[in-house]
Amino acid sequence: MTRPAPEAPIETRWEGRFITVKQQGTWEYVSRSRGIHAAVILAIDDAADGRHVILVEQYRVPMKIQCLELPAGLVGDEAAGEAPEIAAERELEEETGYRAAHWRTVGEFYSSPGMVSESFTLLVATGLTKVSDGGGVGGEDIIVHRVPLNSIADFVAAKRAEGCGIDVRVAMLLAGGLLEAL
Repeated sequence: MTRPAPEAPIETRWEGRFITVKQQGTWEYVSRSRGIHAAVILAIDDAADGRHVILVEQYRVPMKIQCLELPAGLVGDEAAGEAPEIAAERELEEETGYRAAHWRTVGEFYSSPGMVSESFTLLVATGLTKVSDGGGVGGEDIIVHRVPLNSIADFVAAKRAEGCGIDVRVAMLLAGGLLEAL
């Protein structure tokens, strides 16, 4: 596909509460409505029984299956101008039941830049304390997994064998050497 001319108008084809379908020239894509984006949390639990990562599993309607993911949520859906760090704190506790003493922002990333304009801010959460069961809100029915980092590849393979979809962001946990830098 060729790059649309900068002066090509952006046309809104359809707009819902959370997404908007747009077209610029011949390029069609989806964006988040109202300027919201996402916060994705890499929650690392350093405890006496070793180093673990907190993952969530939930049913995803577009895929029609359970999906294994990093905890995440929308930024700006609760309040206009919300900071990613505030959304991340809220979502980590709602989804997983953990609070973090320390936060580090890694940066902004793009989910699928060929068809979606959505970005997410990746944050690392450490110094975790379990304060509730988690599970999400409003029927999200989130399953929380505390997975030893030294067996993450086996855990992901087992979930895949069960028919669970694996979010692309989980792949960074499988990349050699990435977590040693944290």
